Order: sequence, then C-alpha cells, then structure tokens
Amino acid sequence: MTLASRVLGFIRDQVLAIVFGAGAVTDVFLVAFKIPNFLRRLFAEGAFAQAFVPVFTEYKETKSPEALRDLAAHVVGTLSLILLVISTLGVMLAPLLVMLFAPGFIDDQSQFELATHMLRITFPYLFFVSLLAYAGSIQNTFGRFAIPSFTPVLLNVCMISAALWLSPRFEQPIVALAWGVFAAGVLQLALQLPFLQSLGLLPKPRWGWKHSGVRRILKLMAPAVLGSSVAQINLLLDTIIASFLAVGSLSWLYYSDRLMEFPLGLLGVTLGTVILPRLSKEHAQQSTAQFRRTIDWALRLTALIGVPSAIGLVVLAAPMLSTLFEYGKFTAADTVMASYSLIAYSLGLPAFILIKIFAPAFFARQDTKTPVRIGIIALISNMAYNIILVLPMVWFGFTAPHTALAIATSMSAAQQAYMLYQQLRDQDIYRVSPELIHFCKRLILPLLVMGVIIWALSGGNWHALDAGARVLKLLFIIGAGTLSYAAALLLVGIRPKDLASP
Repeated sequence: MTLASRVLGFIRDQVLAIVFGAGAVTDVFLVAFKIPNFLRRLFAEGAFAQAFVPVFTEYKETKSPEALRDLAAHVVGTLSLILLVISTLGVMLAPLLVMLFAPGFIDDQSQFELATHMLRITFPYLFFVSLLAYAGSIQNTFGRFAIPSFTPVLLNVCMISAALWLSPRFEQPIVALAWGVFAAGVLQLALQLPFLQSLGLLPKPRWGWKHSGVRRILKLMAPAVLGSSVAQINLLLDTIIASFLAVGSLSWLYYSDRLMEFPLGLLGVTLGTVILPRLSKEHAQQSTAQFRRTIDWALRLTALIGVPSAIGLVVLAAPMLSTLFEYGKFTAADTVMASYSLIAYSLGLPAFILIKIFAPAFFARQDTKTPVRIGIIALISNMAYNIILVLPMVWFGFTAPHTALAIATSMSAAQQAYMLYQQLRDQDIYRVSPELIHFCKRLILPLLVMGVIIWALSGGNWHALDAGARVLKLLFIIGAGTLSYAAALLLVGIRPKDLASP
C-alpha cells in the first residue's frame, strides 16, 4: 500500500513539475503546503503517534475493552478540541507564519500575499490529518496496516485532479492545489471512520484533560514534539534559508527530497510504523530478547534495501530527475540543480532510516527524554552546519548553494542516528549482534557489483532523449542493477529466509 502511494506521489510531482515548473509561484505553494505538513509530521505522525501507541497498547494488553474504549473517547475528544484551536489560530495568523517560515518572501508583496492566501486554505489540513494519525495508530495497534498506508493515495489523487482540471478555472492557477490539499484532508479522515467502527472504537468524543491515560500521553508527547521530528525542523530551517537564495532553490530541494523520500517512506517510515506497536507489546510483556531481535530484523532490512537505494539515488540522480520531471516548465537546468541536492540527501538516507528504527525503541519504553536531548543537539548542529557550509558557497559565488542545505541535513541525521544507537548501547537496551555484522559484511560485494553496473550504464546525454527513451533506458539500468544485486546476494549466500521476521 505504501508503494502504491509513493508511486502515485511521483506521478503527482510529475504533474506539478510539468504544469507549474520550478519557479517563484511553485516556491510559494511549497511553503503554504510545507507549514501544515510540517506540523502534521511534528504533532500527528511524530510526537502524537509515538506517545499514543505505547499507552494504547498497554491498555489493550492489560485492561478491559471498556477501559480501552474510554481511553479512545477521551483522547479523540481532547485532540479534536486542541486541533480546532490550533487550526483556527493558524488561519488567523497566516501572515505571521509566512514571515516566520519564509522571510525571504517579505520583500516581494505578491509572493507574500499569495503565500498567505494559500496557507489559509491549506492550514486546516492539519486538523483532519492529525485525526487521521489517531485513527491509523489505533488500526496499527490491532495489526491493521493496509488502510492507513493506502490513505495518502487520496492526497495524491486530489492534488493531481486540482492541477489538471481545477487550476485553469482560477485566476491564479496554483491556488487550486491548496484547495486540493484541503479536500484531501476531509476525504482521508472520512475513509478511516468505517474501519474504526468495525473495531468498536468510534466512541462519542469526550474532553479528557484529567483522564489518566490522556495525561500520560500528553506527558510523553510534550518532549517528543522535538525529539521525534528533528529532521522536519531541519527541513524547515532549510526552507527559511532557501527563501533567500536563487529563485527555484525551494523547488530544487523539494523535488530532490521527494525522490529521497521514496525509499525512506517505503522502508524507514513503514518499518517505524510496524515495529512501534510490536516493540511496545514486547516491552509490556518484558520480552527483552525478542525486543532486541525485532530491532536486529529492522536493521537487516535497512542494510539490504536502504543502502543500495542510497547508492542508486546517488549514481542515478540526474537520470531519475530528467526522466521523471524534465518536461514542460521543468528545464534541463532545473534537473542539474536538483541533482546536486538529491545526491547530498541520498548520502544521508541510511541515517534517516536508522532514526526511524532507533527512536521507536525509546518510545516503546515510554522514554521520550533521551530522543529529545539527542534531537536538540542534532538540531543545533544542523544550524551550525548550515552556516558553515552555506555562507562560504554564497560568498564565493558557487552556482548551487542550496546543495549545502542538503549536505547539512544529512550530516545532522548521521549524528542523530549515531547518538541514538550510542544511548541504546549504553543503557543496555540494544547493541548490534555478531550475526548482523556478519550479514552486513556479506553485502559489500553485492553492493559493489550493483554500483559499478548502474554507473557504467548511466552515461550519455539524457536531456537529448525523448520521454519514452528516457523511461526505457532508466528501467533497463534499474533492472540490470536489481538483477546483478540479486545474483550477487545469492552468490554470497544470502537467502529470503535471512529476512524473515523473528
């Protein structure tokens, strides 16, 4: 389901690139979309889900069904009211938010006013999608992952429809995308309700500020707001700085980030979603050995899929961008500029995935303080890396200073992943097993074989090829790389059974 959503997400980005290109207007929409999307990841998928799932799992494992329904009623009632207040304030304070997150727009009145207008349309998306995260977390706790993973398809469908059919009806066509985001929030939440009802967990919302379970969730959630979402804060810092750089910088970072997000979402986010309720259950049952085996399993998948994904993105950065987006208003120059930041992001992909695995190990134990402390250090480091790398590139006239933002983000992610593992090891929660080390050593030869083959096949002038030729050539290279990697895996003795869930 996640794969289907990500593939349709690529189609969405292709449509946006062809219809709107990588210019000032697109930059404005990306800011209007990124602010509520950032808050969604910060509060909904980040802090809320990681605080809610362990407590909800504990209730499910140790208390009666009536107590579980009572917790659900109080959580959804409290969450709904808080979100309603935040969404209302967001709409009212839209100009201030634009000034805060994209100060580079202040000097351009038309950009600033357009960003404010679209933010007022997109901000309520936070309300719907946060309740969506609540519904998805409940289903994940019961081992139901399909519908929550499929739901993002609706966002992609709404945005594609808005770009192709609704945008010509607007004086400013890009505004149609904002309405597409709003409609998607409503539809996504509506899809979840029947499935909550089937679990018997669609109770009447109740205000529960004093409910013991709600208070525990809020207590866990408060520090997790920062600790679980450092990567998102880093991306927003990049947005602020990029708004001062050359026109198109925001779009180049967006499209390169979207490509990097494909394997991150398919593997990292999915693994994090799956193992959090599992680790929470194993911690509640005091099954330490199984807890460690679950993390080991996730790391094996990261090494097997995440590392070759990063290599593929680095080697095929320009060919992929050219094949997917270089049509209409997205030019060959845009492909080159976006490829620089894609390579930088891709180098940090394994670290981004590791964070998605290590952080749930703390949240499952209802420890949010440790990730927060590490998150704050990583956030400060990222700001320092931005200054150290961006300013010299601007001063000395480098053509792609936005690349430094992506490099800084990857460096910060690597630091955060290492520090999380260090704490897991020091607290005797988890340490890399000898079996995992041996598994990773066996991967070296397959990775080298795959990397050399895709590099050897990726040459030539991609800009001169038509769309069909680009697609066929890229598919051939990916197919050759995949087959060579699979063959080399078999040669070194790695079999499907090695990836079986413990």
